[in-house]
Amino acid sequence: METLQLRSTSRSFKNQAIDLQTLSDLLWAAYGINRPESGKRTAPSAMNVQEFTIYVFTQEGVYQYDAKENKLLWMMDGDFRAKTGTQDYVKNASVNLVYVADFSKMGKIEKQEDKEFYAAIDCGFICQNVYLFAASNKLSCVVRGSIKKDEMAAFLQLPQNQRVIVAQSVGIPE
Repeated sequence: METLQLRSTSRSFKNQAIDLQTLSDLLWAAYGINRPESGKRTAPSAMNVQEFTIYVFTQEGVYQYDAKENKLLWMMDGDFRAKTGTQDYVKNASVNLVYVADFSKMGKIEKQEDKEFYAAIDCGFICQNVYLFAASNKLSCVVRGSIKKDEMAAFLQLPQNQRVIVAQSVGIPE
């Protein structure tokens, strides 16, 4: 109840990294595997297709979250946080998460509009997990639709079947 009471949106961030354990816990809370025997995750997905990949943008670089190993897979060095949104504050957030849906994993769902619908719902669950983690750890958090999706897809070199859905900024409050 306390965490729900504290859940809020904040766009104010210190330009300061969060520690690695907090980042690890944040990503596990977002979309980690909480039932290793079945591979099921902390966030539900329609028909358990688990279509999301989380890209993690920090001051040091860009990573992909590997939920099976609960670790970050390096993609590139450099501070590209500002690329994750059109708002000025994204460059200061400790971490920016970019959520990418892989529609090829949604083979059971036939219509494209249904794939987009379920991906949006599934992404909402992940984002809310991040909000609740942020609240419980006194971090600022905001989910953002203002992201240049086509530019981000090109930057991440995503194949045609993968789509950027939204981004989320998390960090130390100013």
